[in-house]
Amino acid sequence: MRKLFILLSLLCVVVCQGKVRLPHIIGDNMILQQNSQARLWGWAKPGKKVTVSVSWSNETYTGKTGKDGKWMVSVNTPAASYTPLSITFDDGEPTTINGVLSGEVWVCAGQSNMEMPVKGFGNCPVEGYNYAVTESVHSHGIHYVKIPSVTSMTPLDDANCEWKECNPFTVGDASAVGYFFARIVNSTLDVPVGLVMANKGGTRVESWLTRENLEKYTTEPLDTLEIVKRFPMDYHRPLLWGNGTFNPILNYTVKGILFYQGCSNVGNPGNQYSERLSLLVNQWRDQFGLGEIPFYFVEIAPYYYEDDVNGISGALLREQQKRATTLIPNSSLVCTNDLAYPWETQQIHPCQKRQVGERLAFTALNKTYQIHTLMCESPSFKDLTISNDTCYVHLQNDYDGISRYEDIQGFEVAGQDKVFHPAKAIYHWTKGIIITCDEVKKPVAVRYCFRNFQLGNVANQAGLPLFPFRTDTW
Repeated sequence: MRKLFILLSLLCVVVCQGKVRLPHIIGDNMILQQNSQARLWGWAKPGKKVTVSVSWSNETYTGKTGKDGKWMVSVNTPAASYTPLSITFDDGEPTTINGVLSGEVWVCAGQSNMEMPVKGFGNCPVEGYNYAVTESVHSHGIHYVKIPSVTSMTPLDDANCEWKECNPFTVGDASAVGYFFARIVNSTLDVPVGLVMANKGGTRVESWLTRENLEKYTTEPLDTLEIVKRFPMDYHRPLLWGNGTFNPILNYTVKGILFYQGCSNVGNPGNQYSERLSLLVNQWRDQFGLGEIPFYFVEIAPYYYEDDVNGISGALLREQQKRATTLIPNSSLVCTNDLAYPWETQQIHPCQKRQVGERLAFTALNKTYQIHTLMCESPSFKDLTISNDTCYVHLQNDYDGISRYEDIQGFEVAGQDKVFHPAKAIYHWTKGIIITCDEVKKPVAVRYCFRNFQLGNVANQAGLPLFPFRTDTW
């Protein structure tokens, strides 16, 4: 009897190995990138032919497994629609997935402020949670898949995940920034939106780089024991999160990447962060193999880094993020200087996530979907002139106006002694922002919100906040 049981078990293993196996990200309720050649892949017995048929056309696609049992095909996807589709994979024993939609697919990458769900973290609420839950019934066609945050010394091909439709029972687990992004894109374009959430709280930019890039461009440890020794906190470790959490999605066909990260790189020297972020974007674009896909990312929020509200380590990282936009083609940075409340100096996860997601959506709608009537750029520093004791600052991307003429907060000036003092500022529609300071009679430099936690109140015609900046290099 025992021999018969073993024989049946072995037979079951052989049969199971013979059937097509799909990665978890390819399953019921998935969203395909519309009007694309979407990649579908999986595993079957080596040397097997796998036929893929789709419900939206009479086309069939054929792949053949190699010695490693892997196969891949690219299928022509239809225009976006809410009509459920199905796909059948057949190597002699068919497997069908259902509830598939064609729409727009975006990756939600980064650390905890991207990972933060609509329901928030412990002691870290998301403002407007109940409204998001009740209003989710109107967001027809928003689906998400959360890739489990796991580490690996070698790149993983699969992740234990499943697609979910956003509704009052599921939306709380979706990335808040991702969901609020999807809600605007969905309602504006009237197409399904898929979110692939591959992120991990606390990770550094190095956490997502490949072994090859880390070896070539950094001095990060790559031996297991050395990694653990140098980084006791696992979320700071290089290489491992990219291998375990991002690699499983690289075959998936997507429209672009949304990225919210940087807090764990505060304190990096010189231009290191902007150079490595540019390196990461080039890496991901090469790995996805979809060309120069959009990369829209988020400025780190005001926070008391190094237990010092008035320090500038956070400001220097934000400056690096702004510099990265000049290094990364087809990229844009969302400013968040106004999205922390005065009482959130010690809150690394500020609660205003809706505005972050919406600003990312405005950016995508303008730059990717060509709705140029939308104002999506925050104003930024253009030039400075100094006459006697008065500074004149001009901005770019103000859309022909700023938010206020009086009671402008956030400016500081310094003289040759390099000591900054709070300044008075007013706006003149031809002269720009006029800045004076009783303590500085001969100003040489101007800063705006260039501290770890400093909230200004300058915004442009669209209500988008002014990027923090400095005119000095001290």
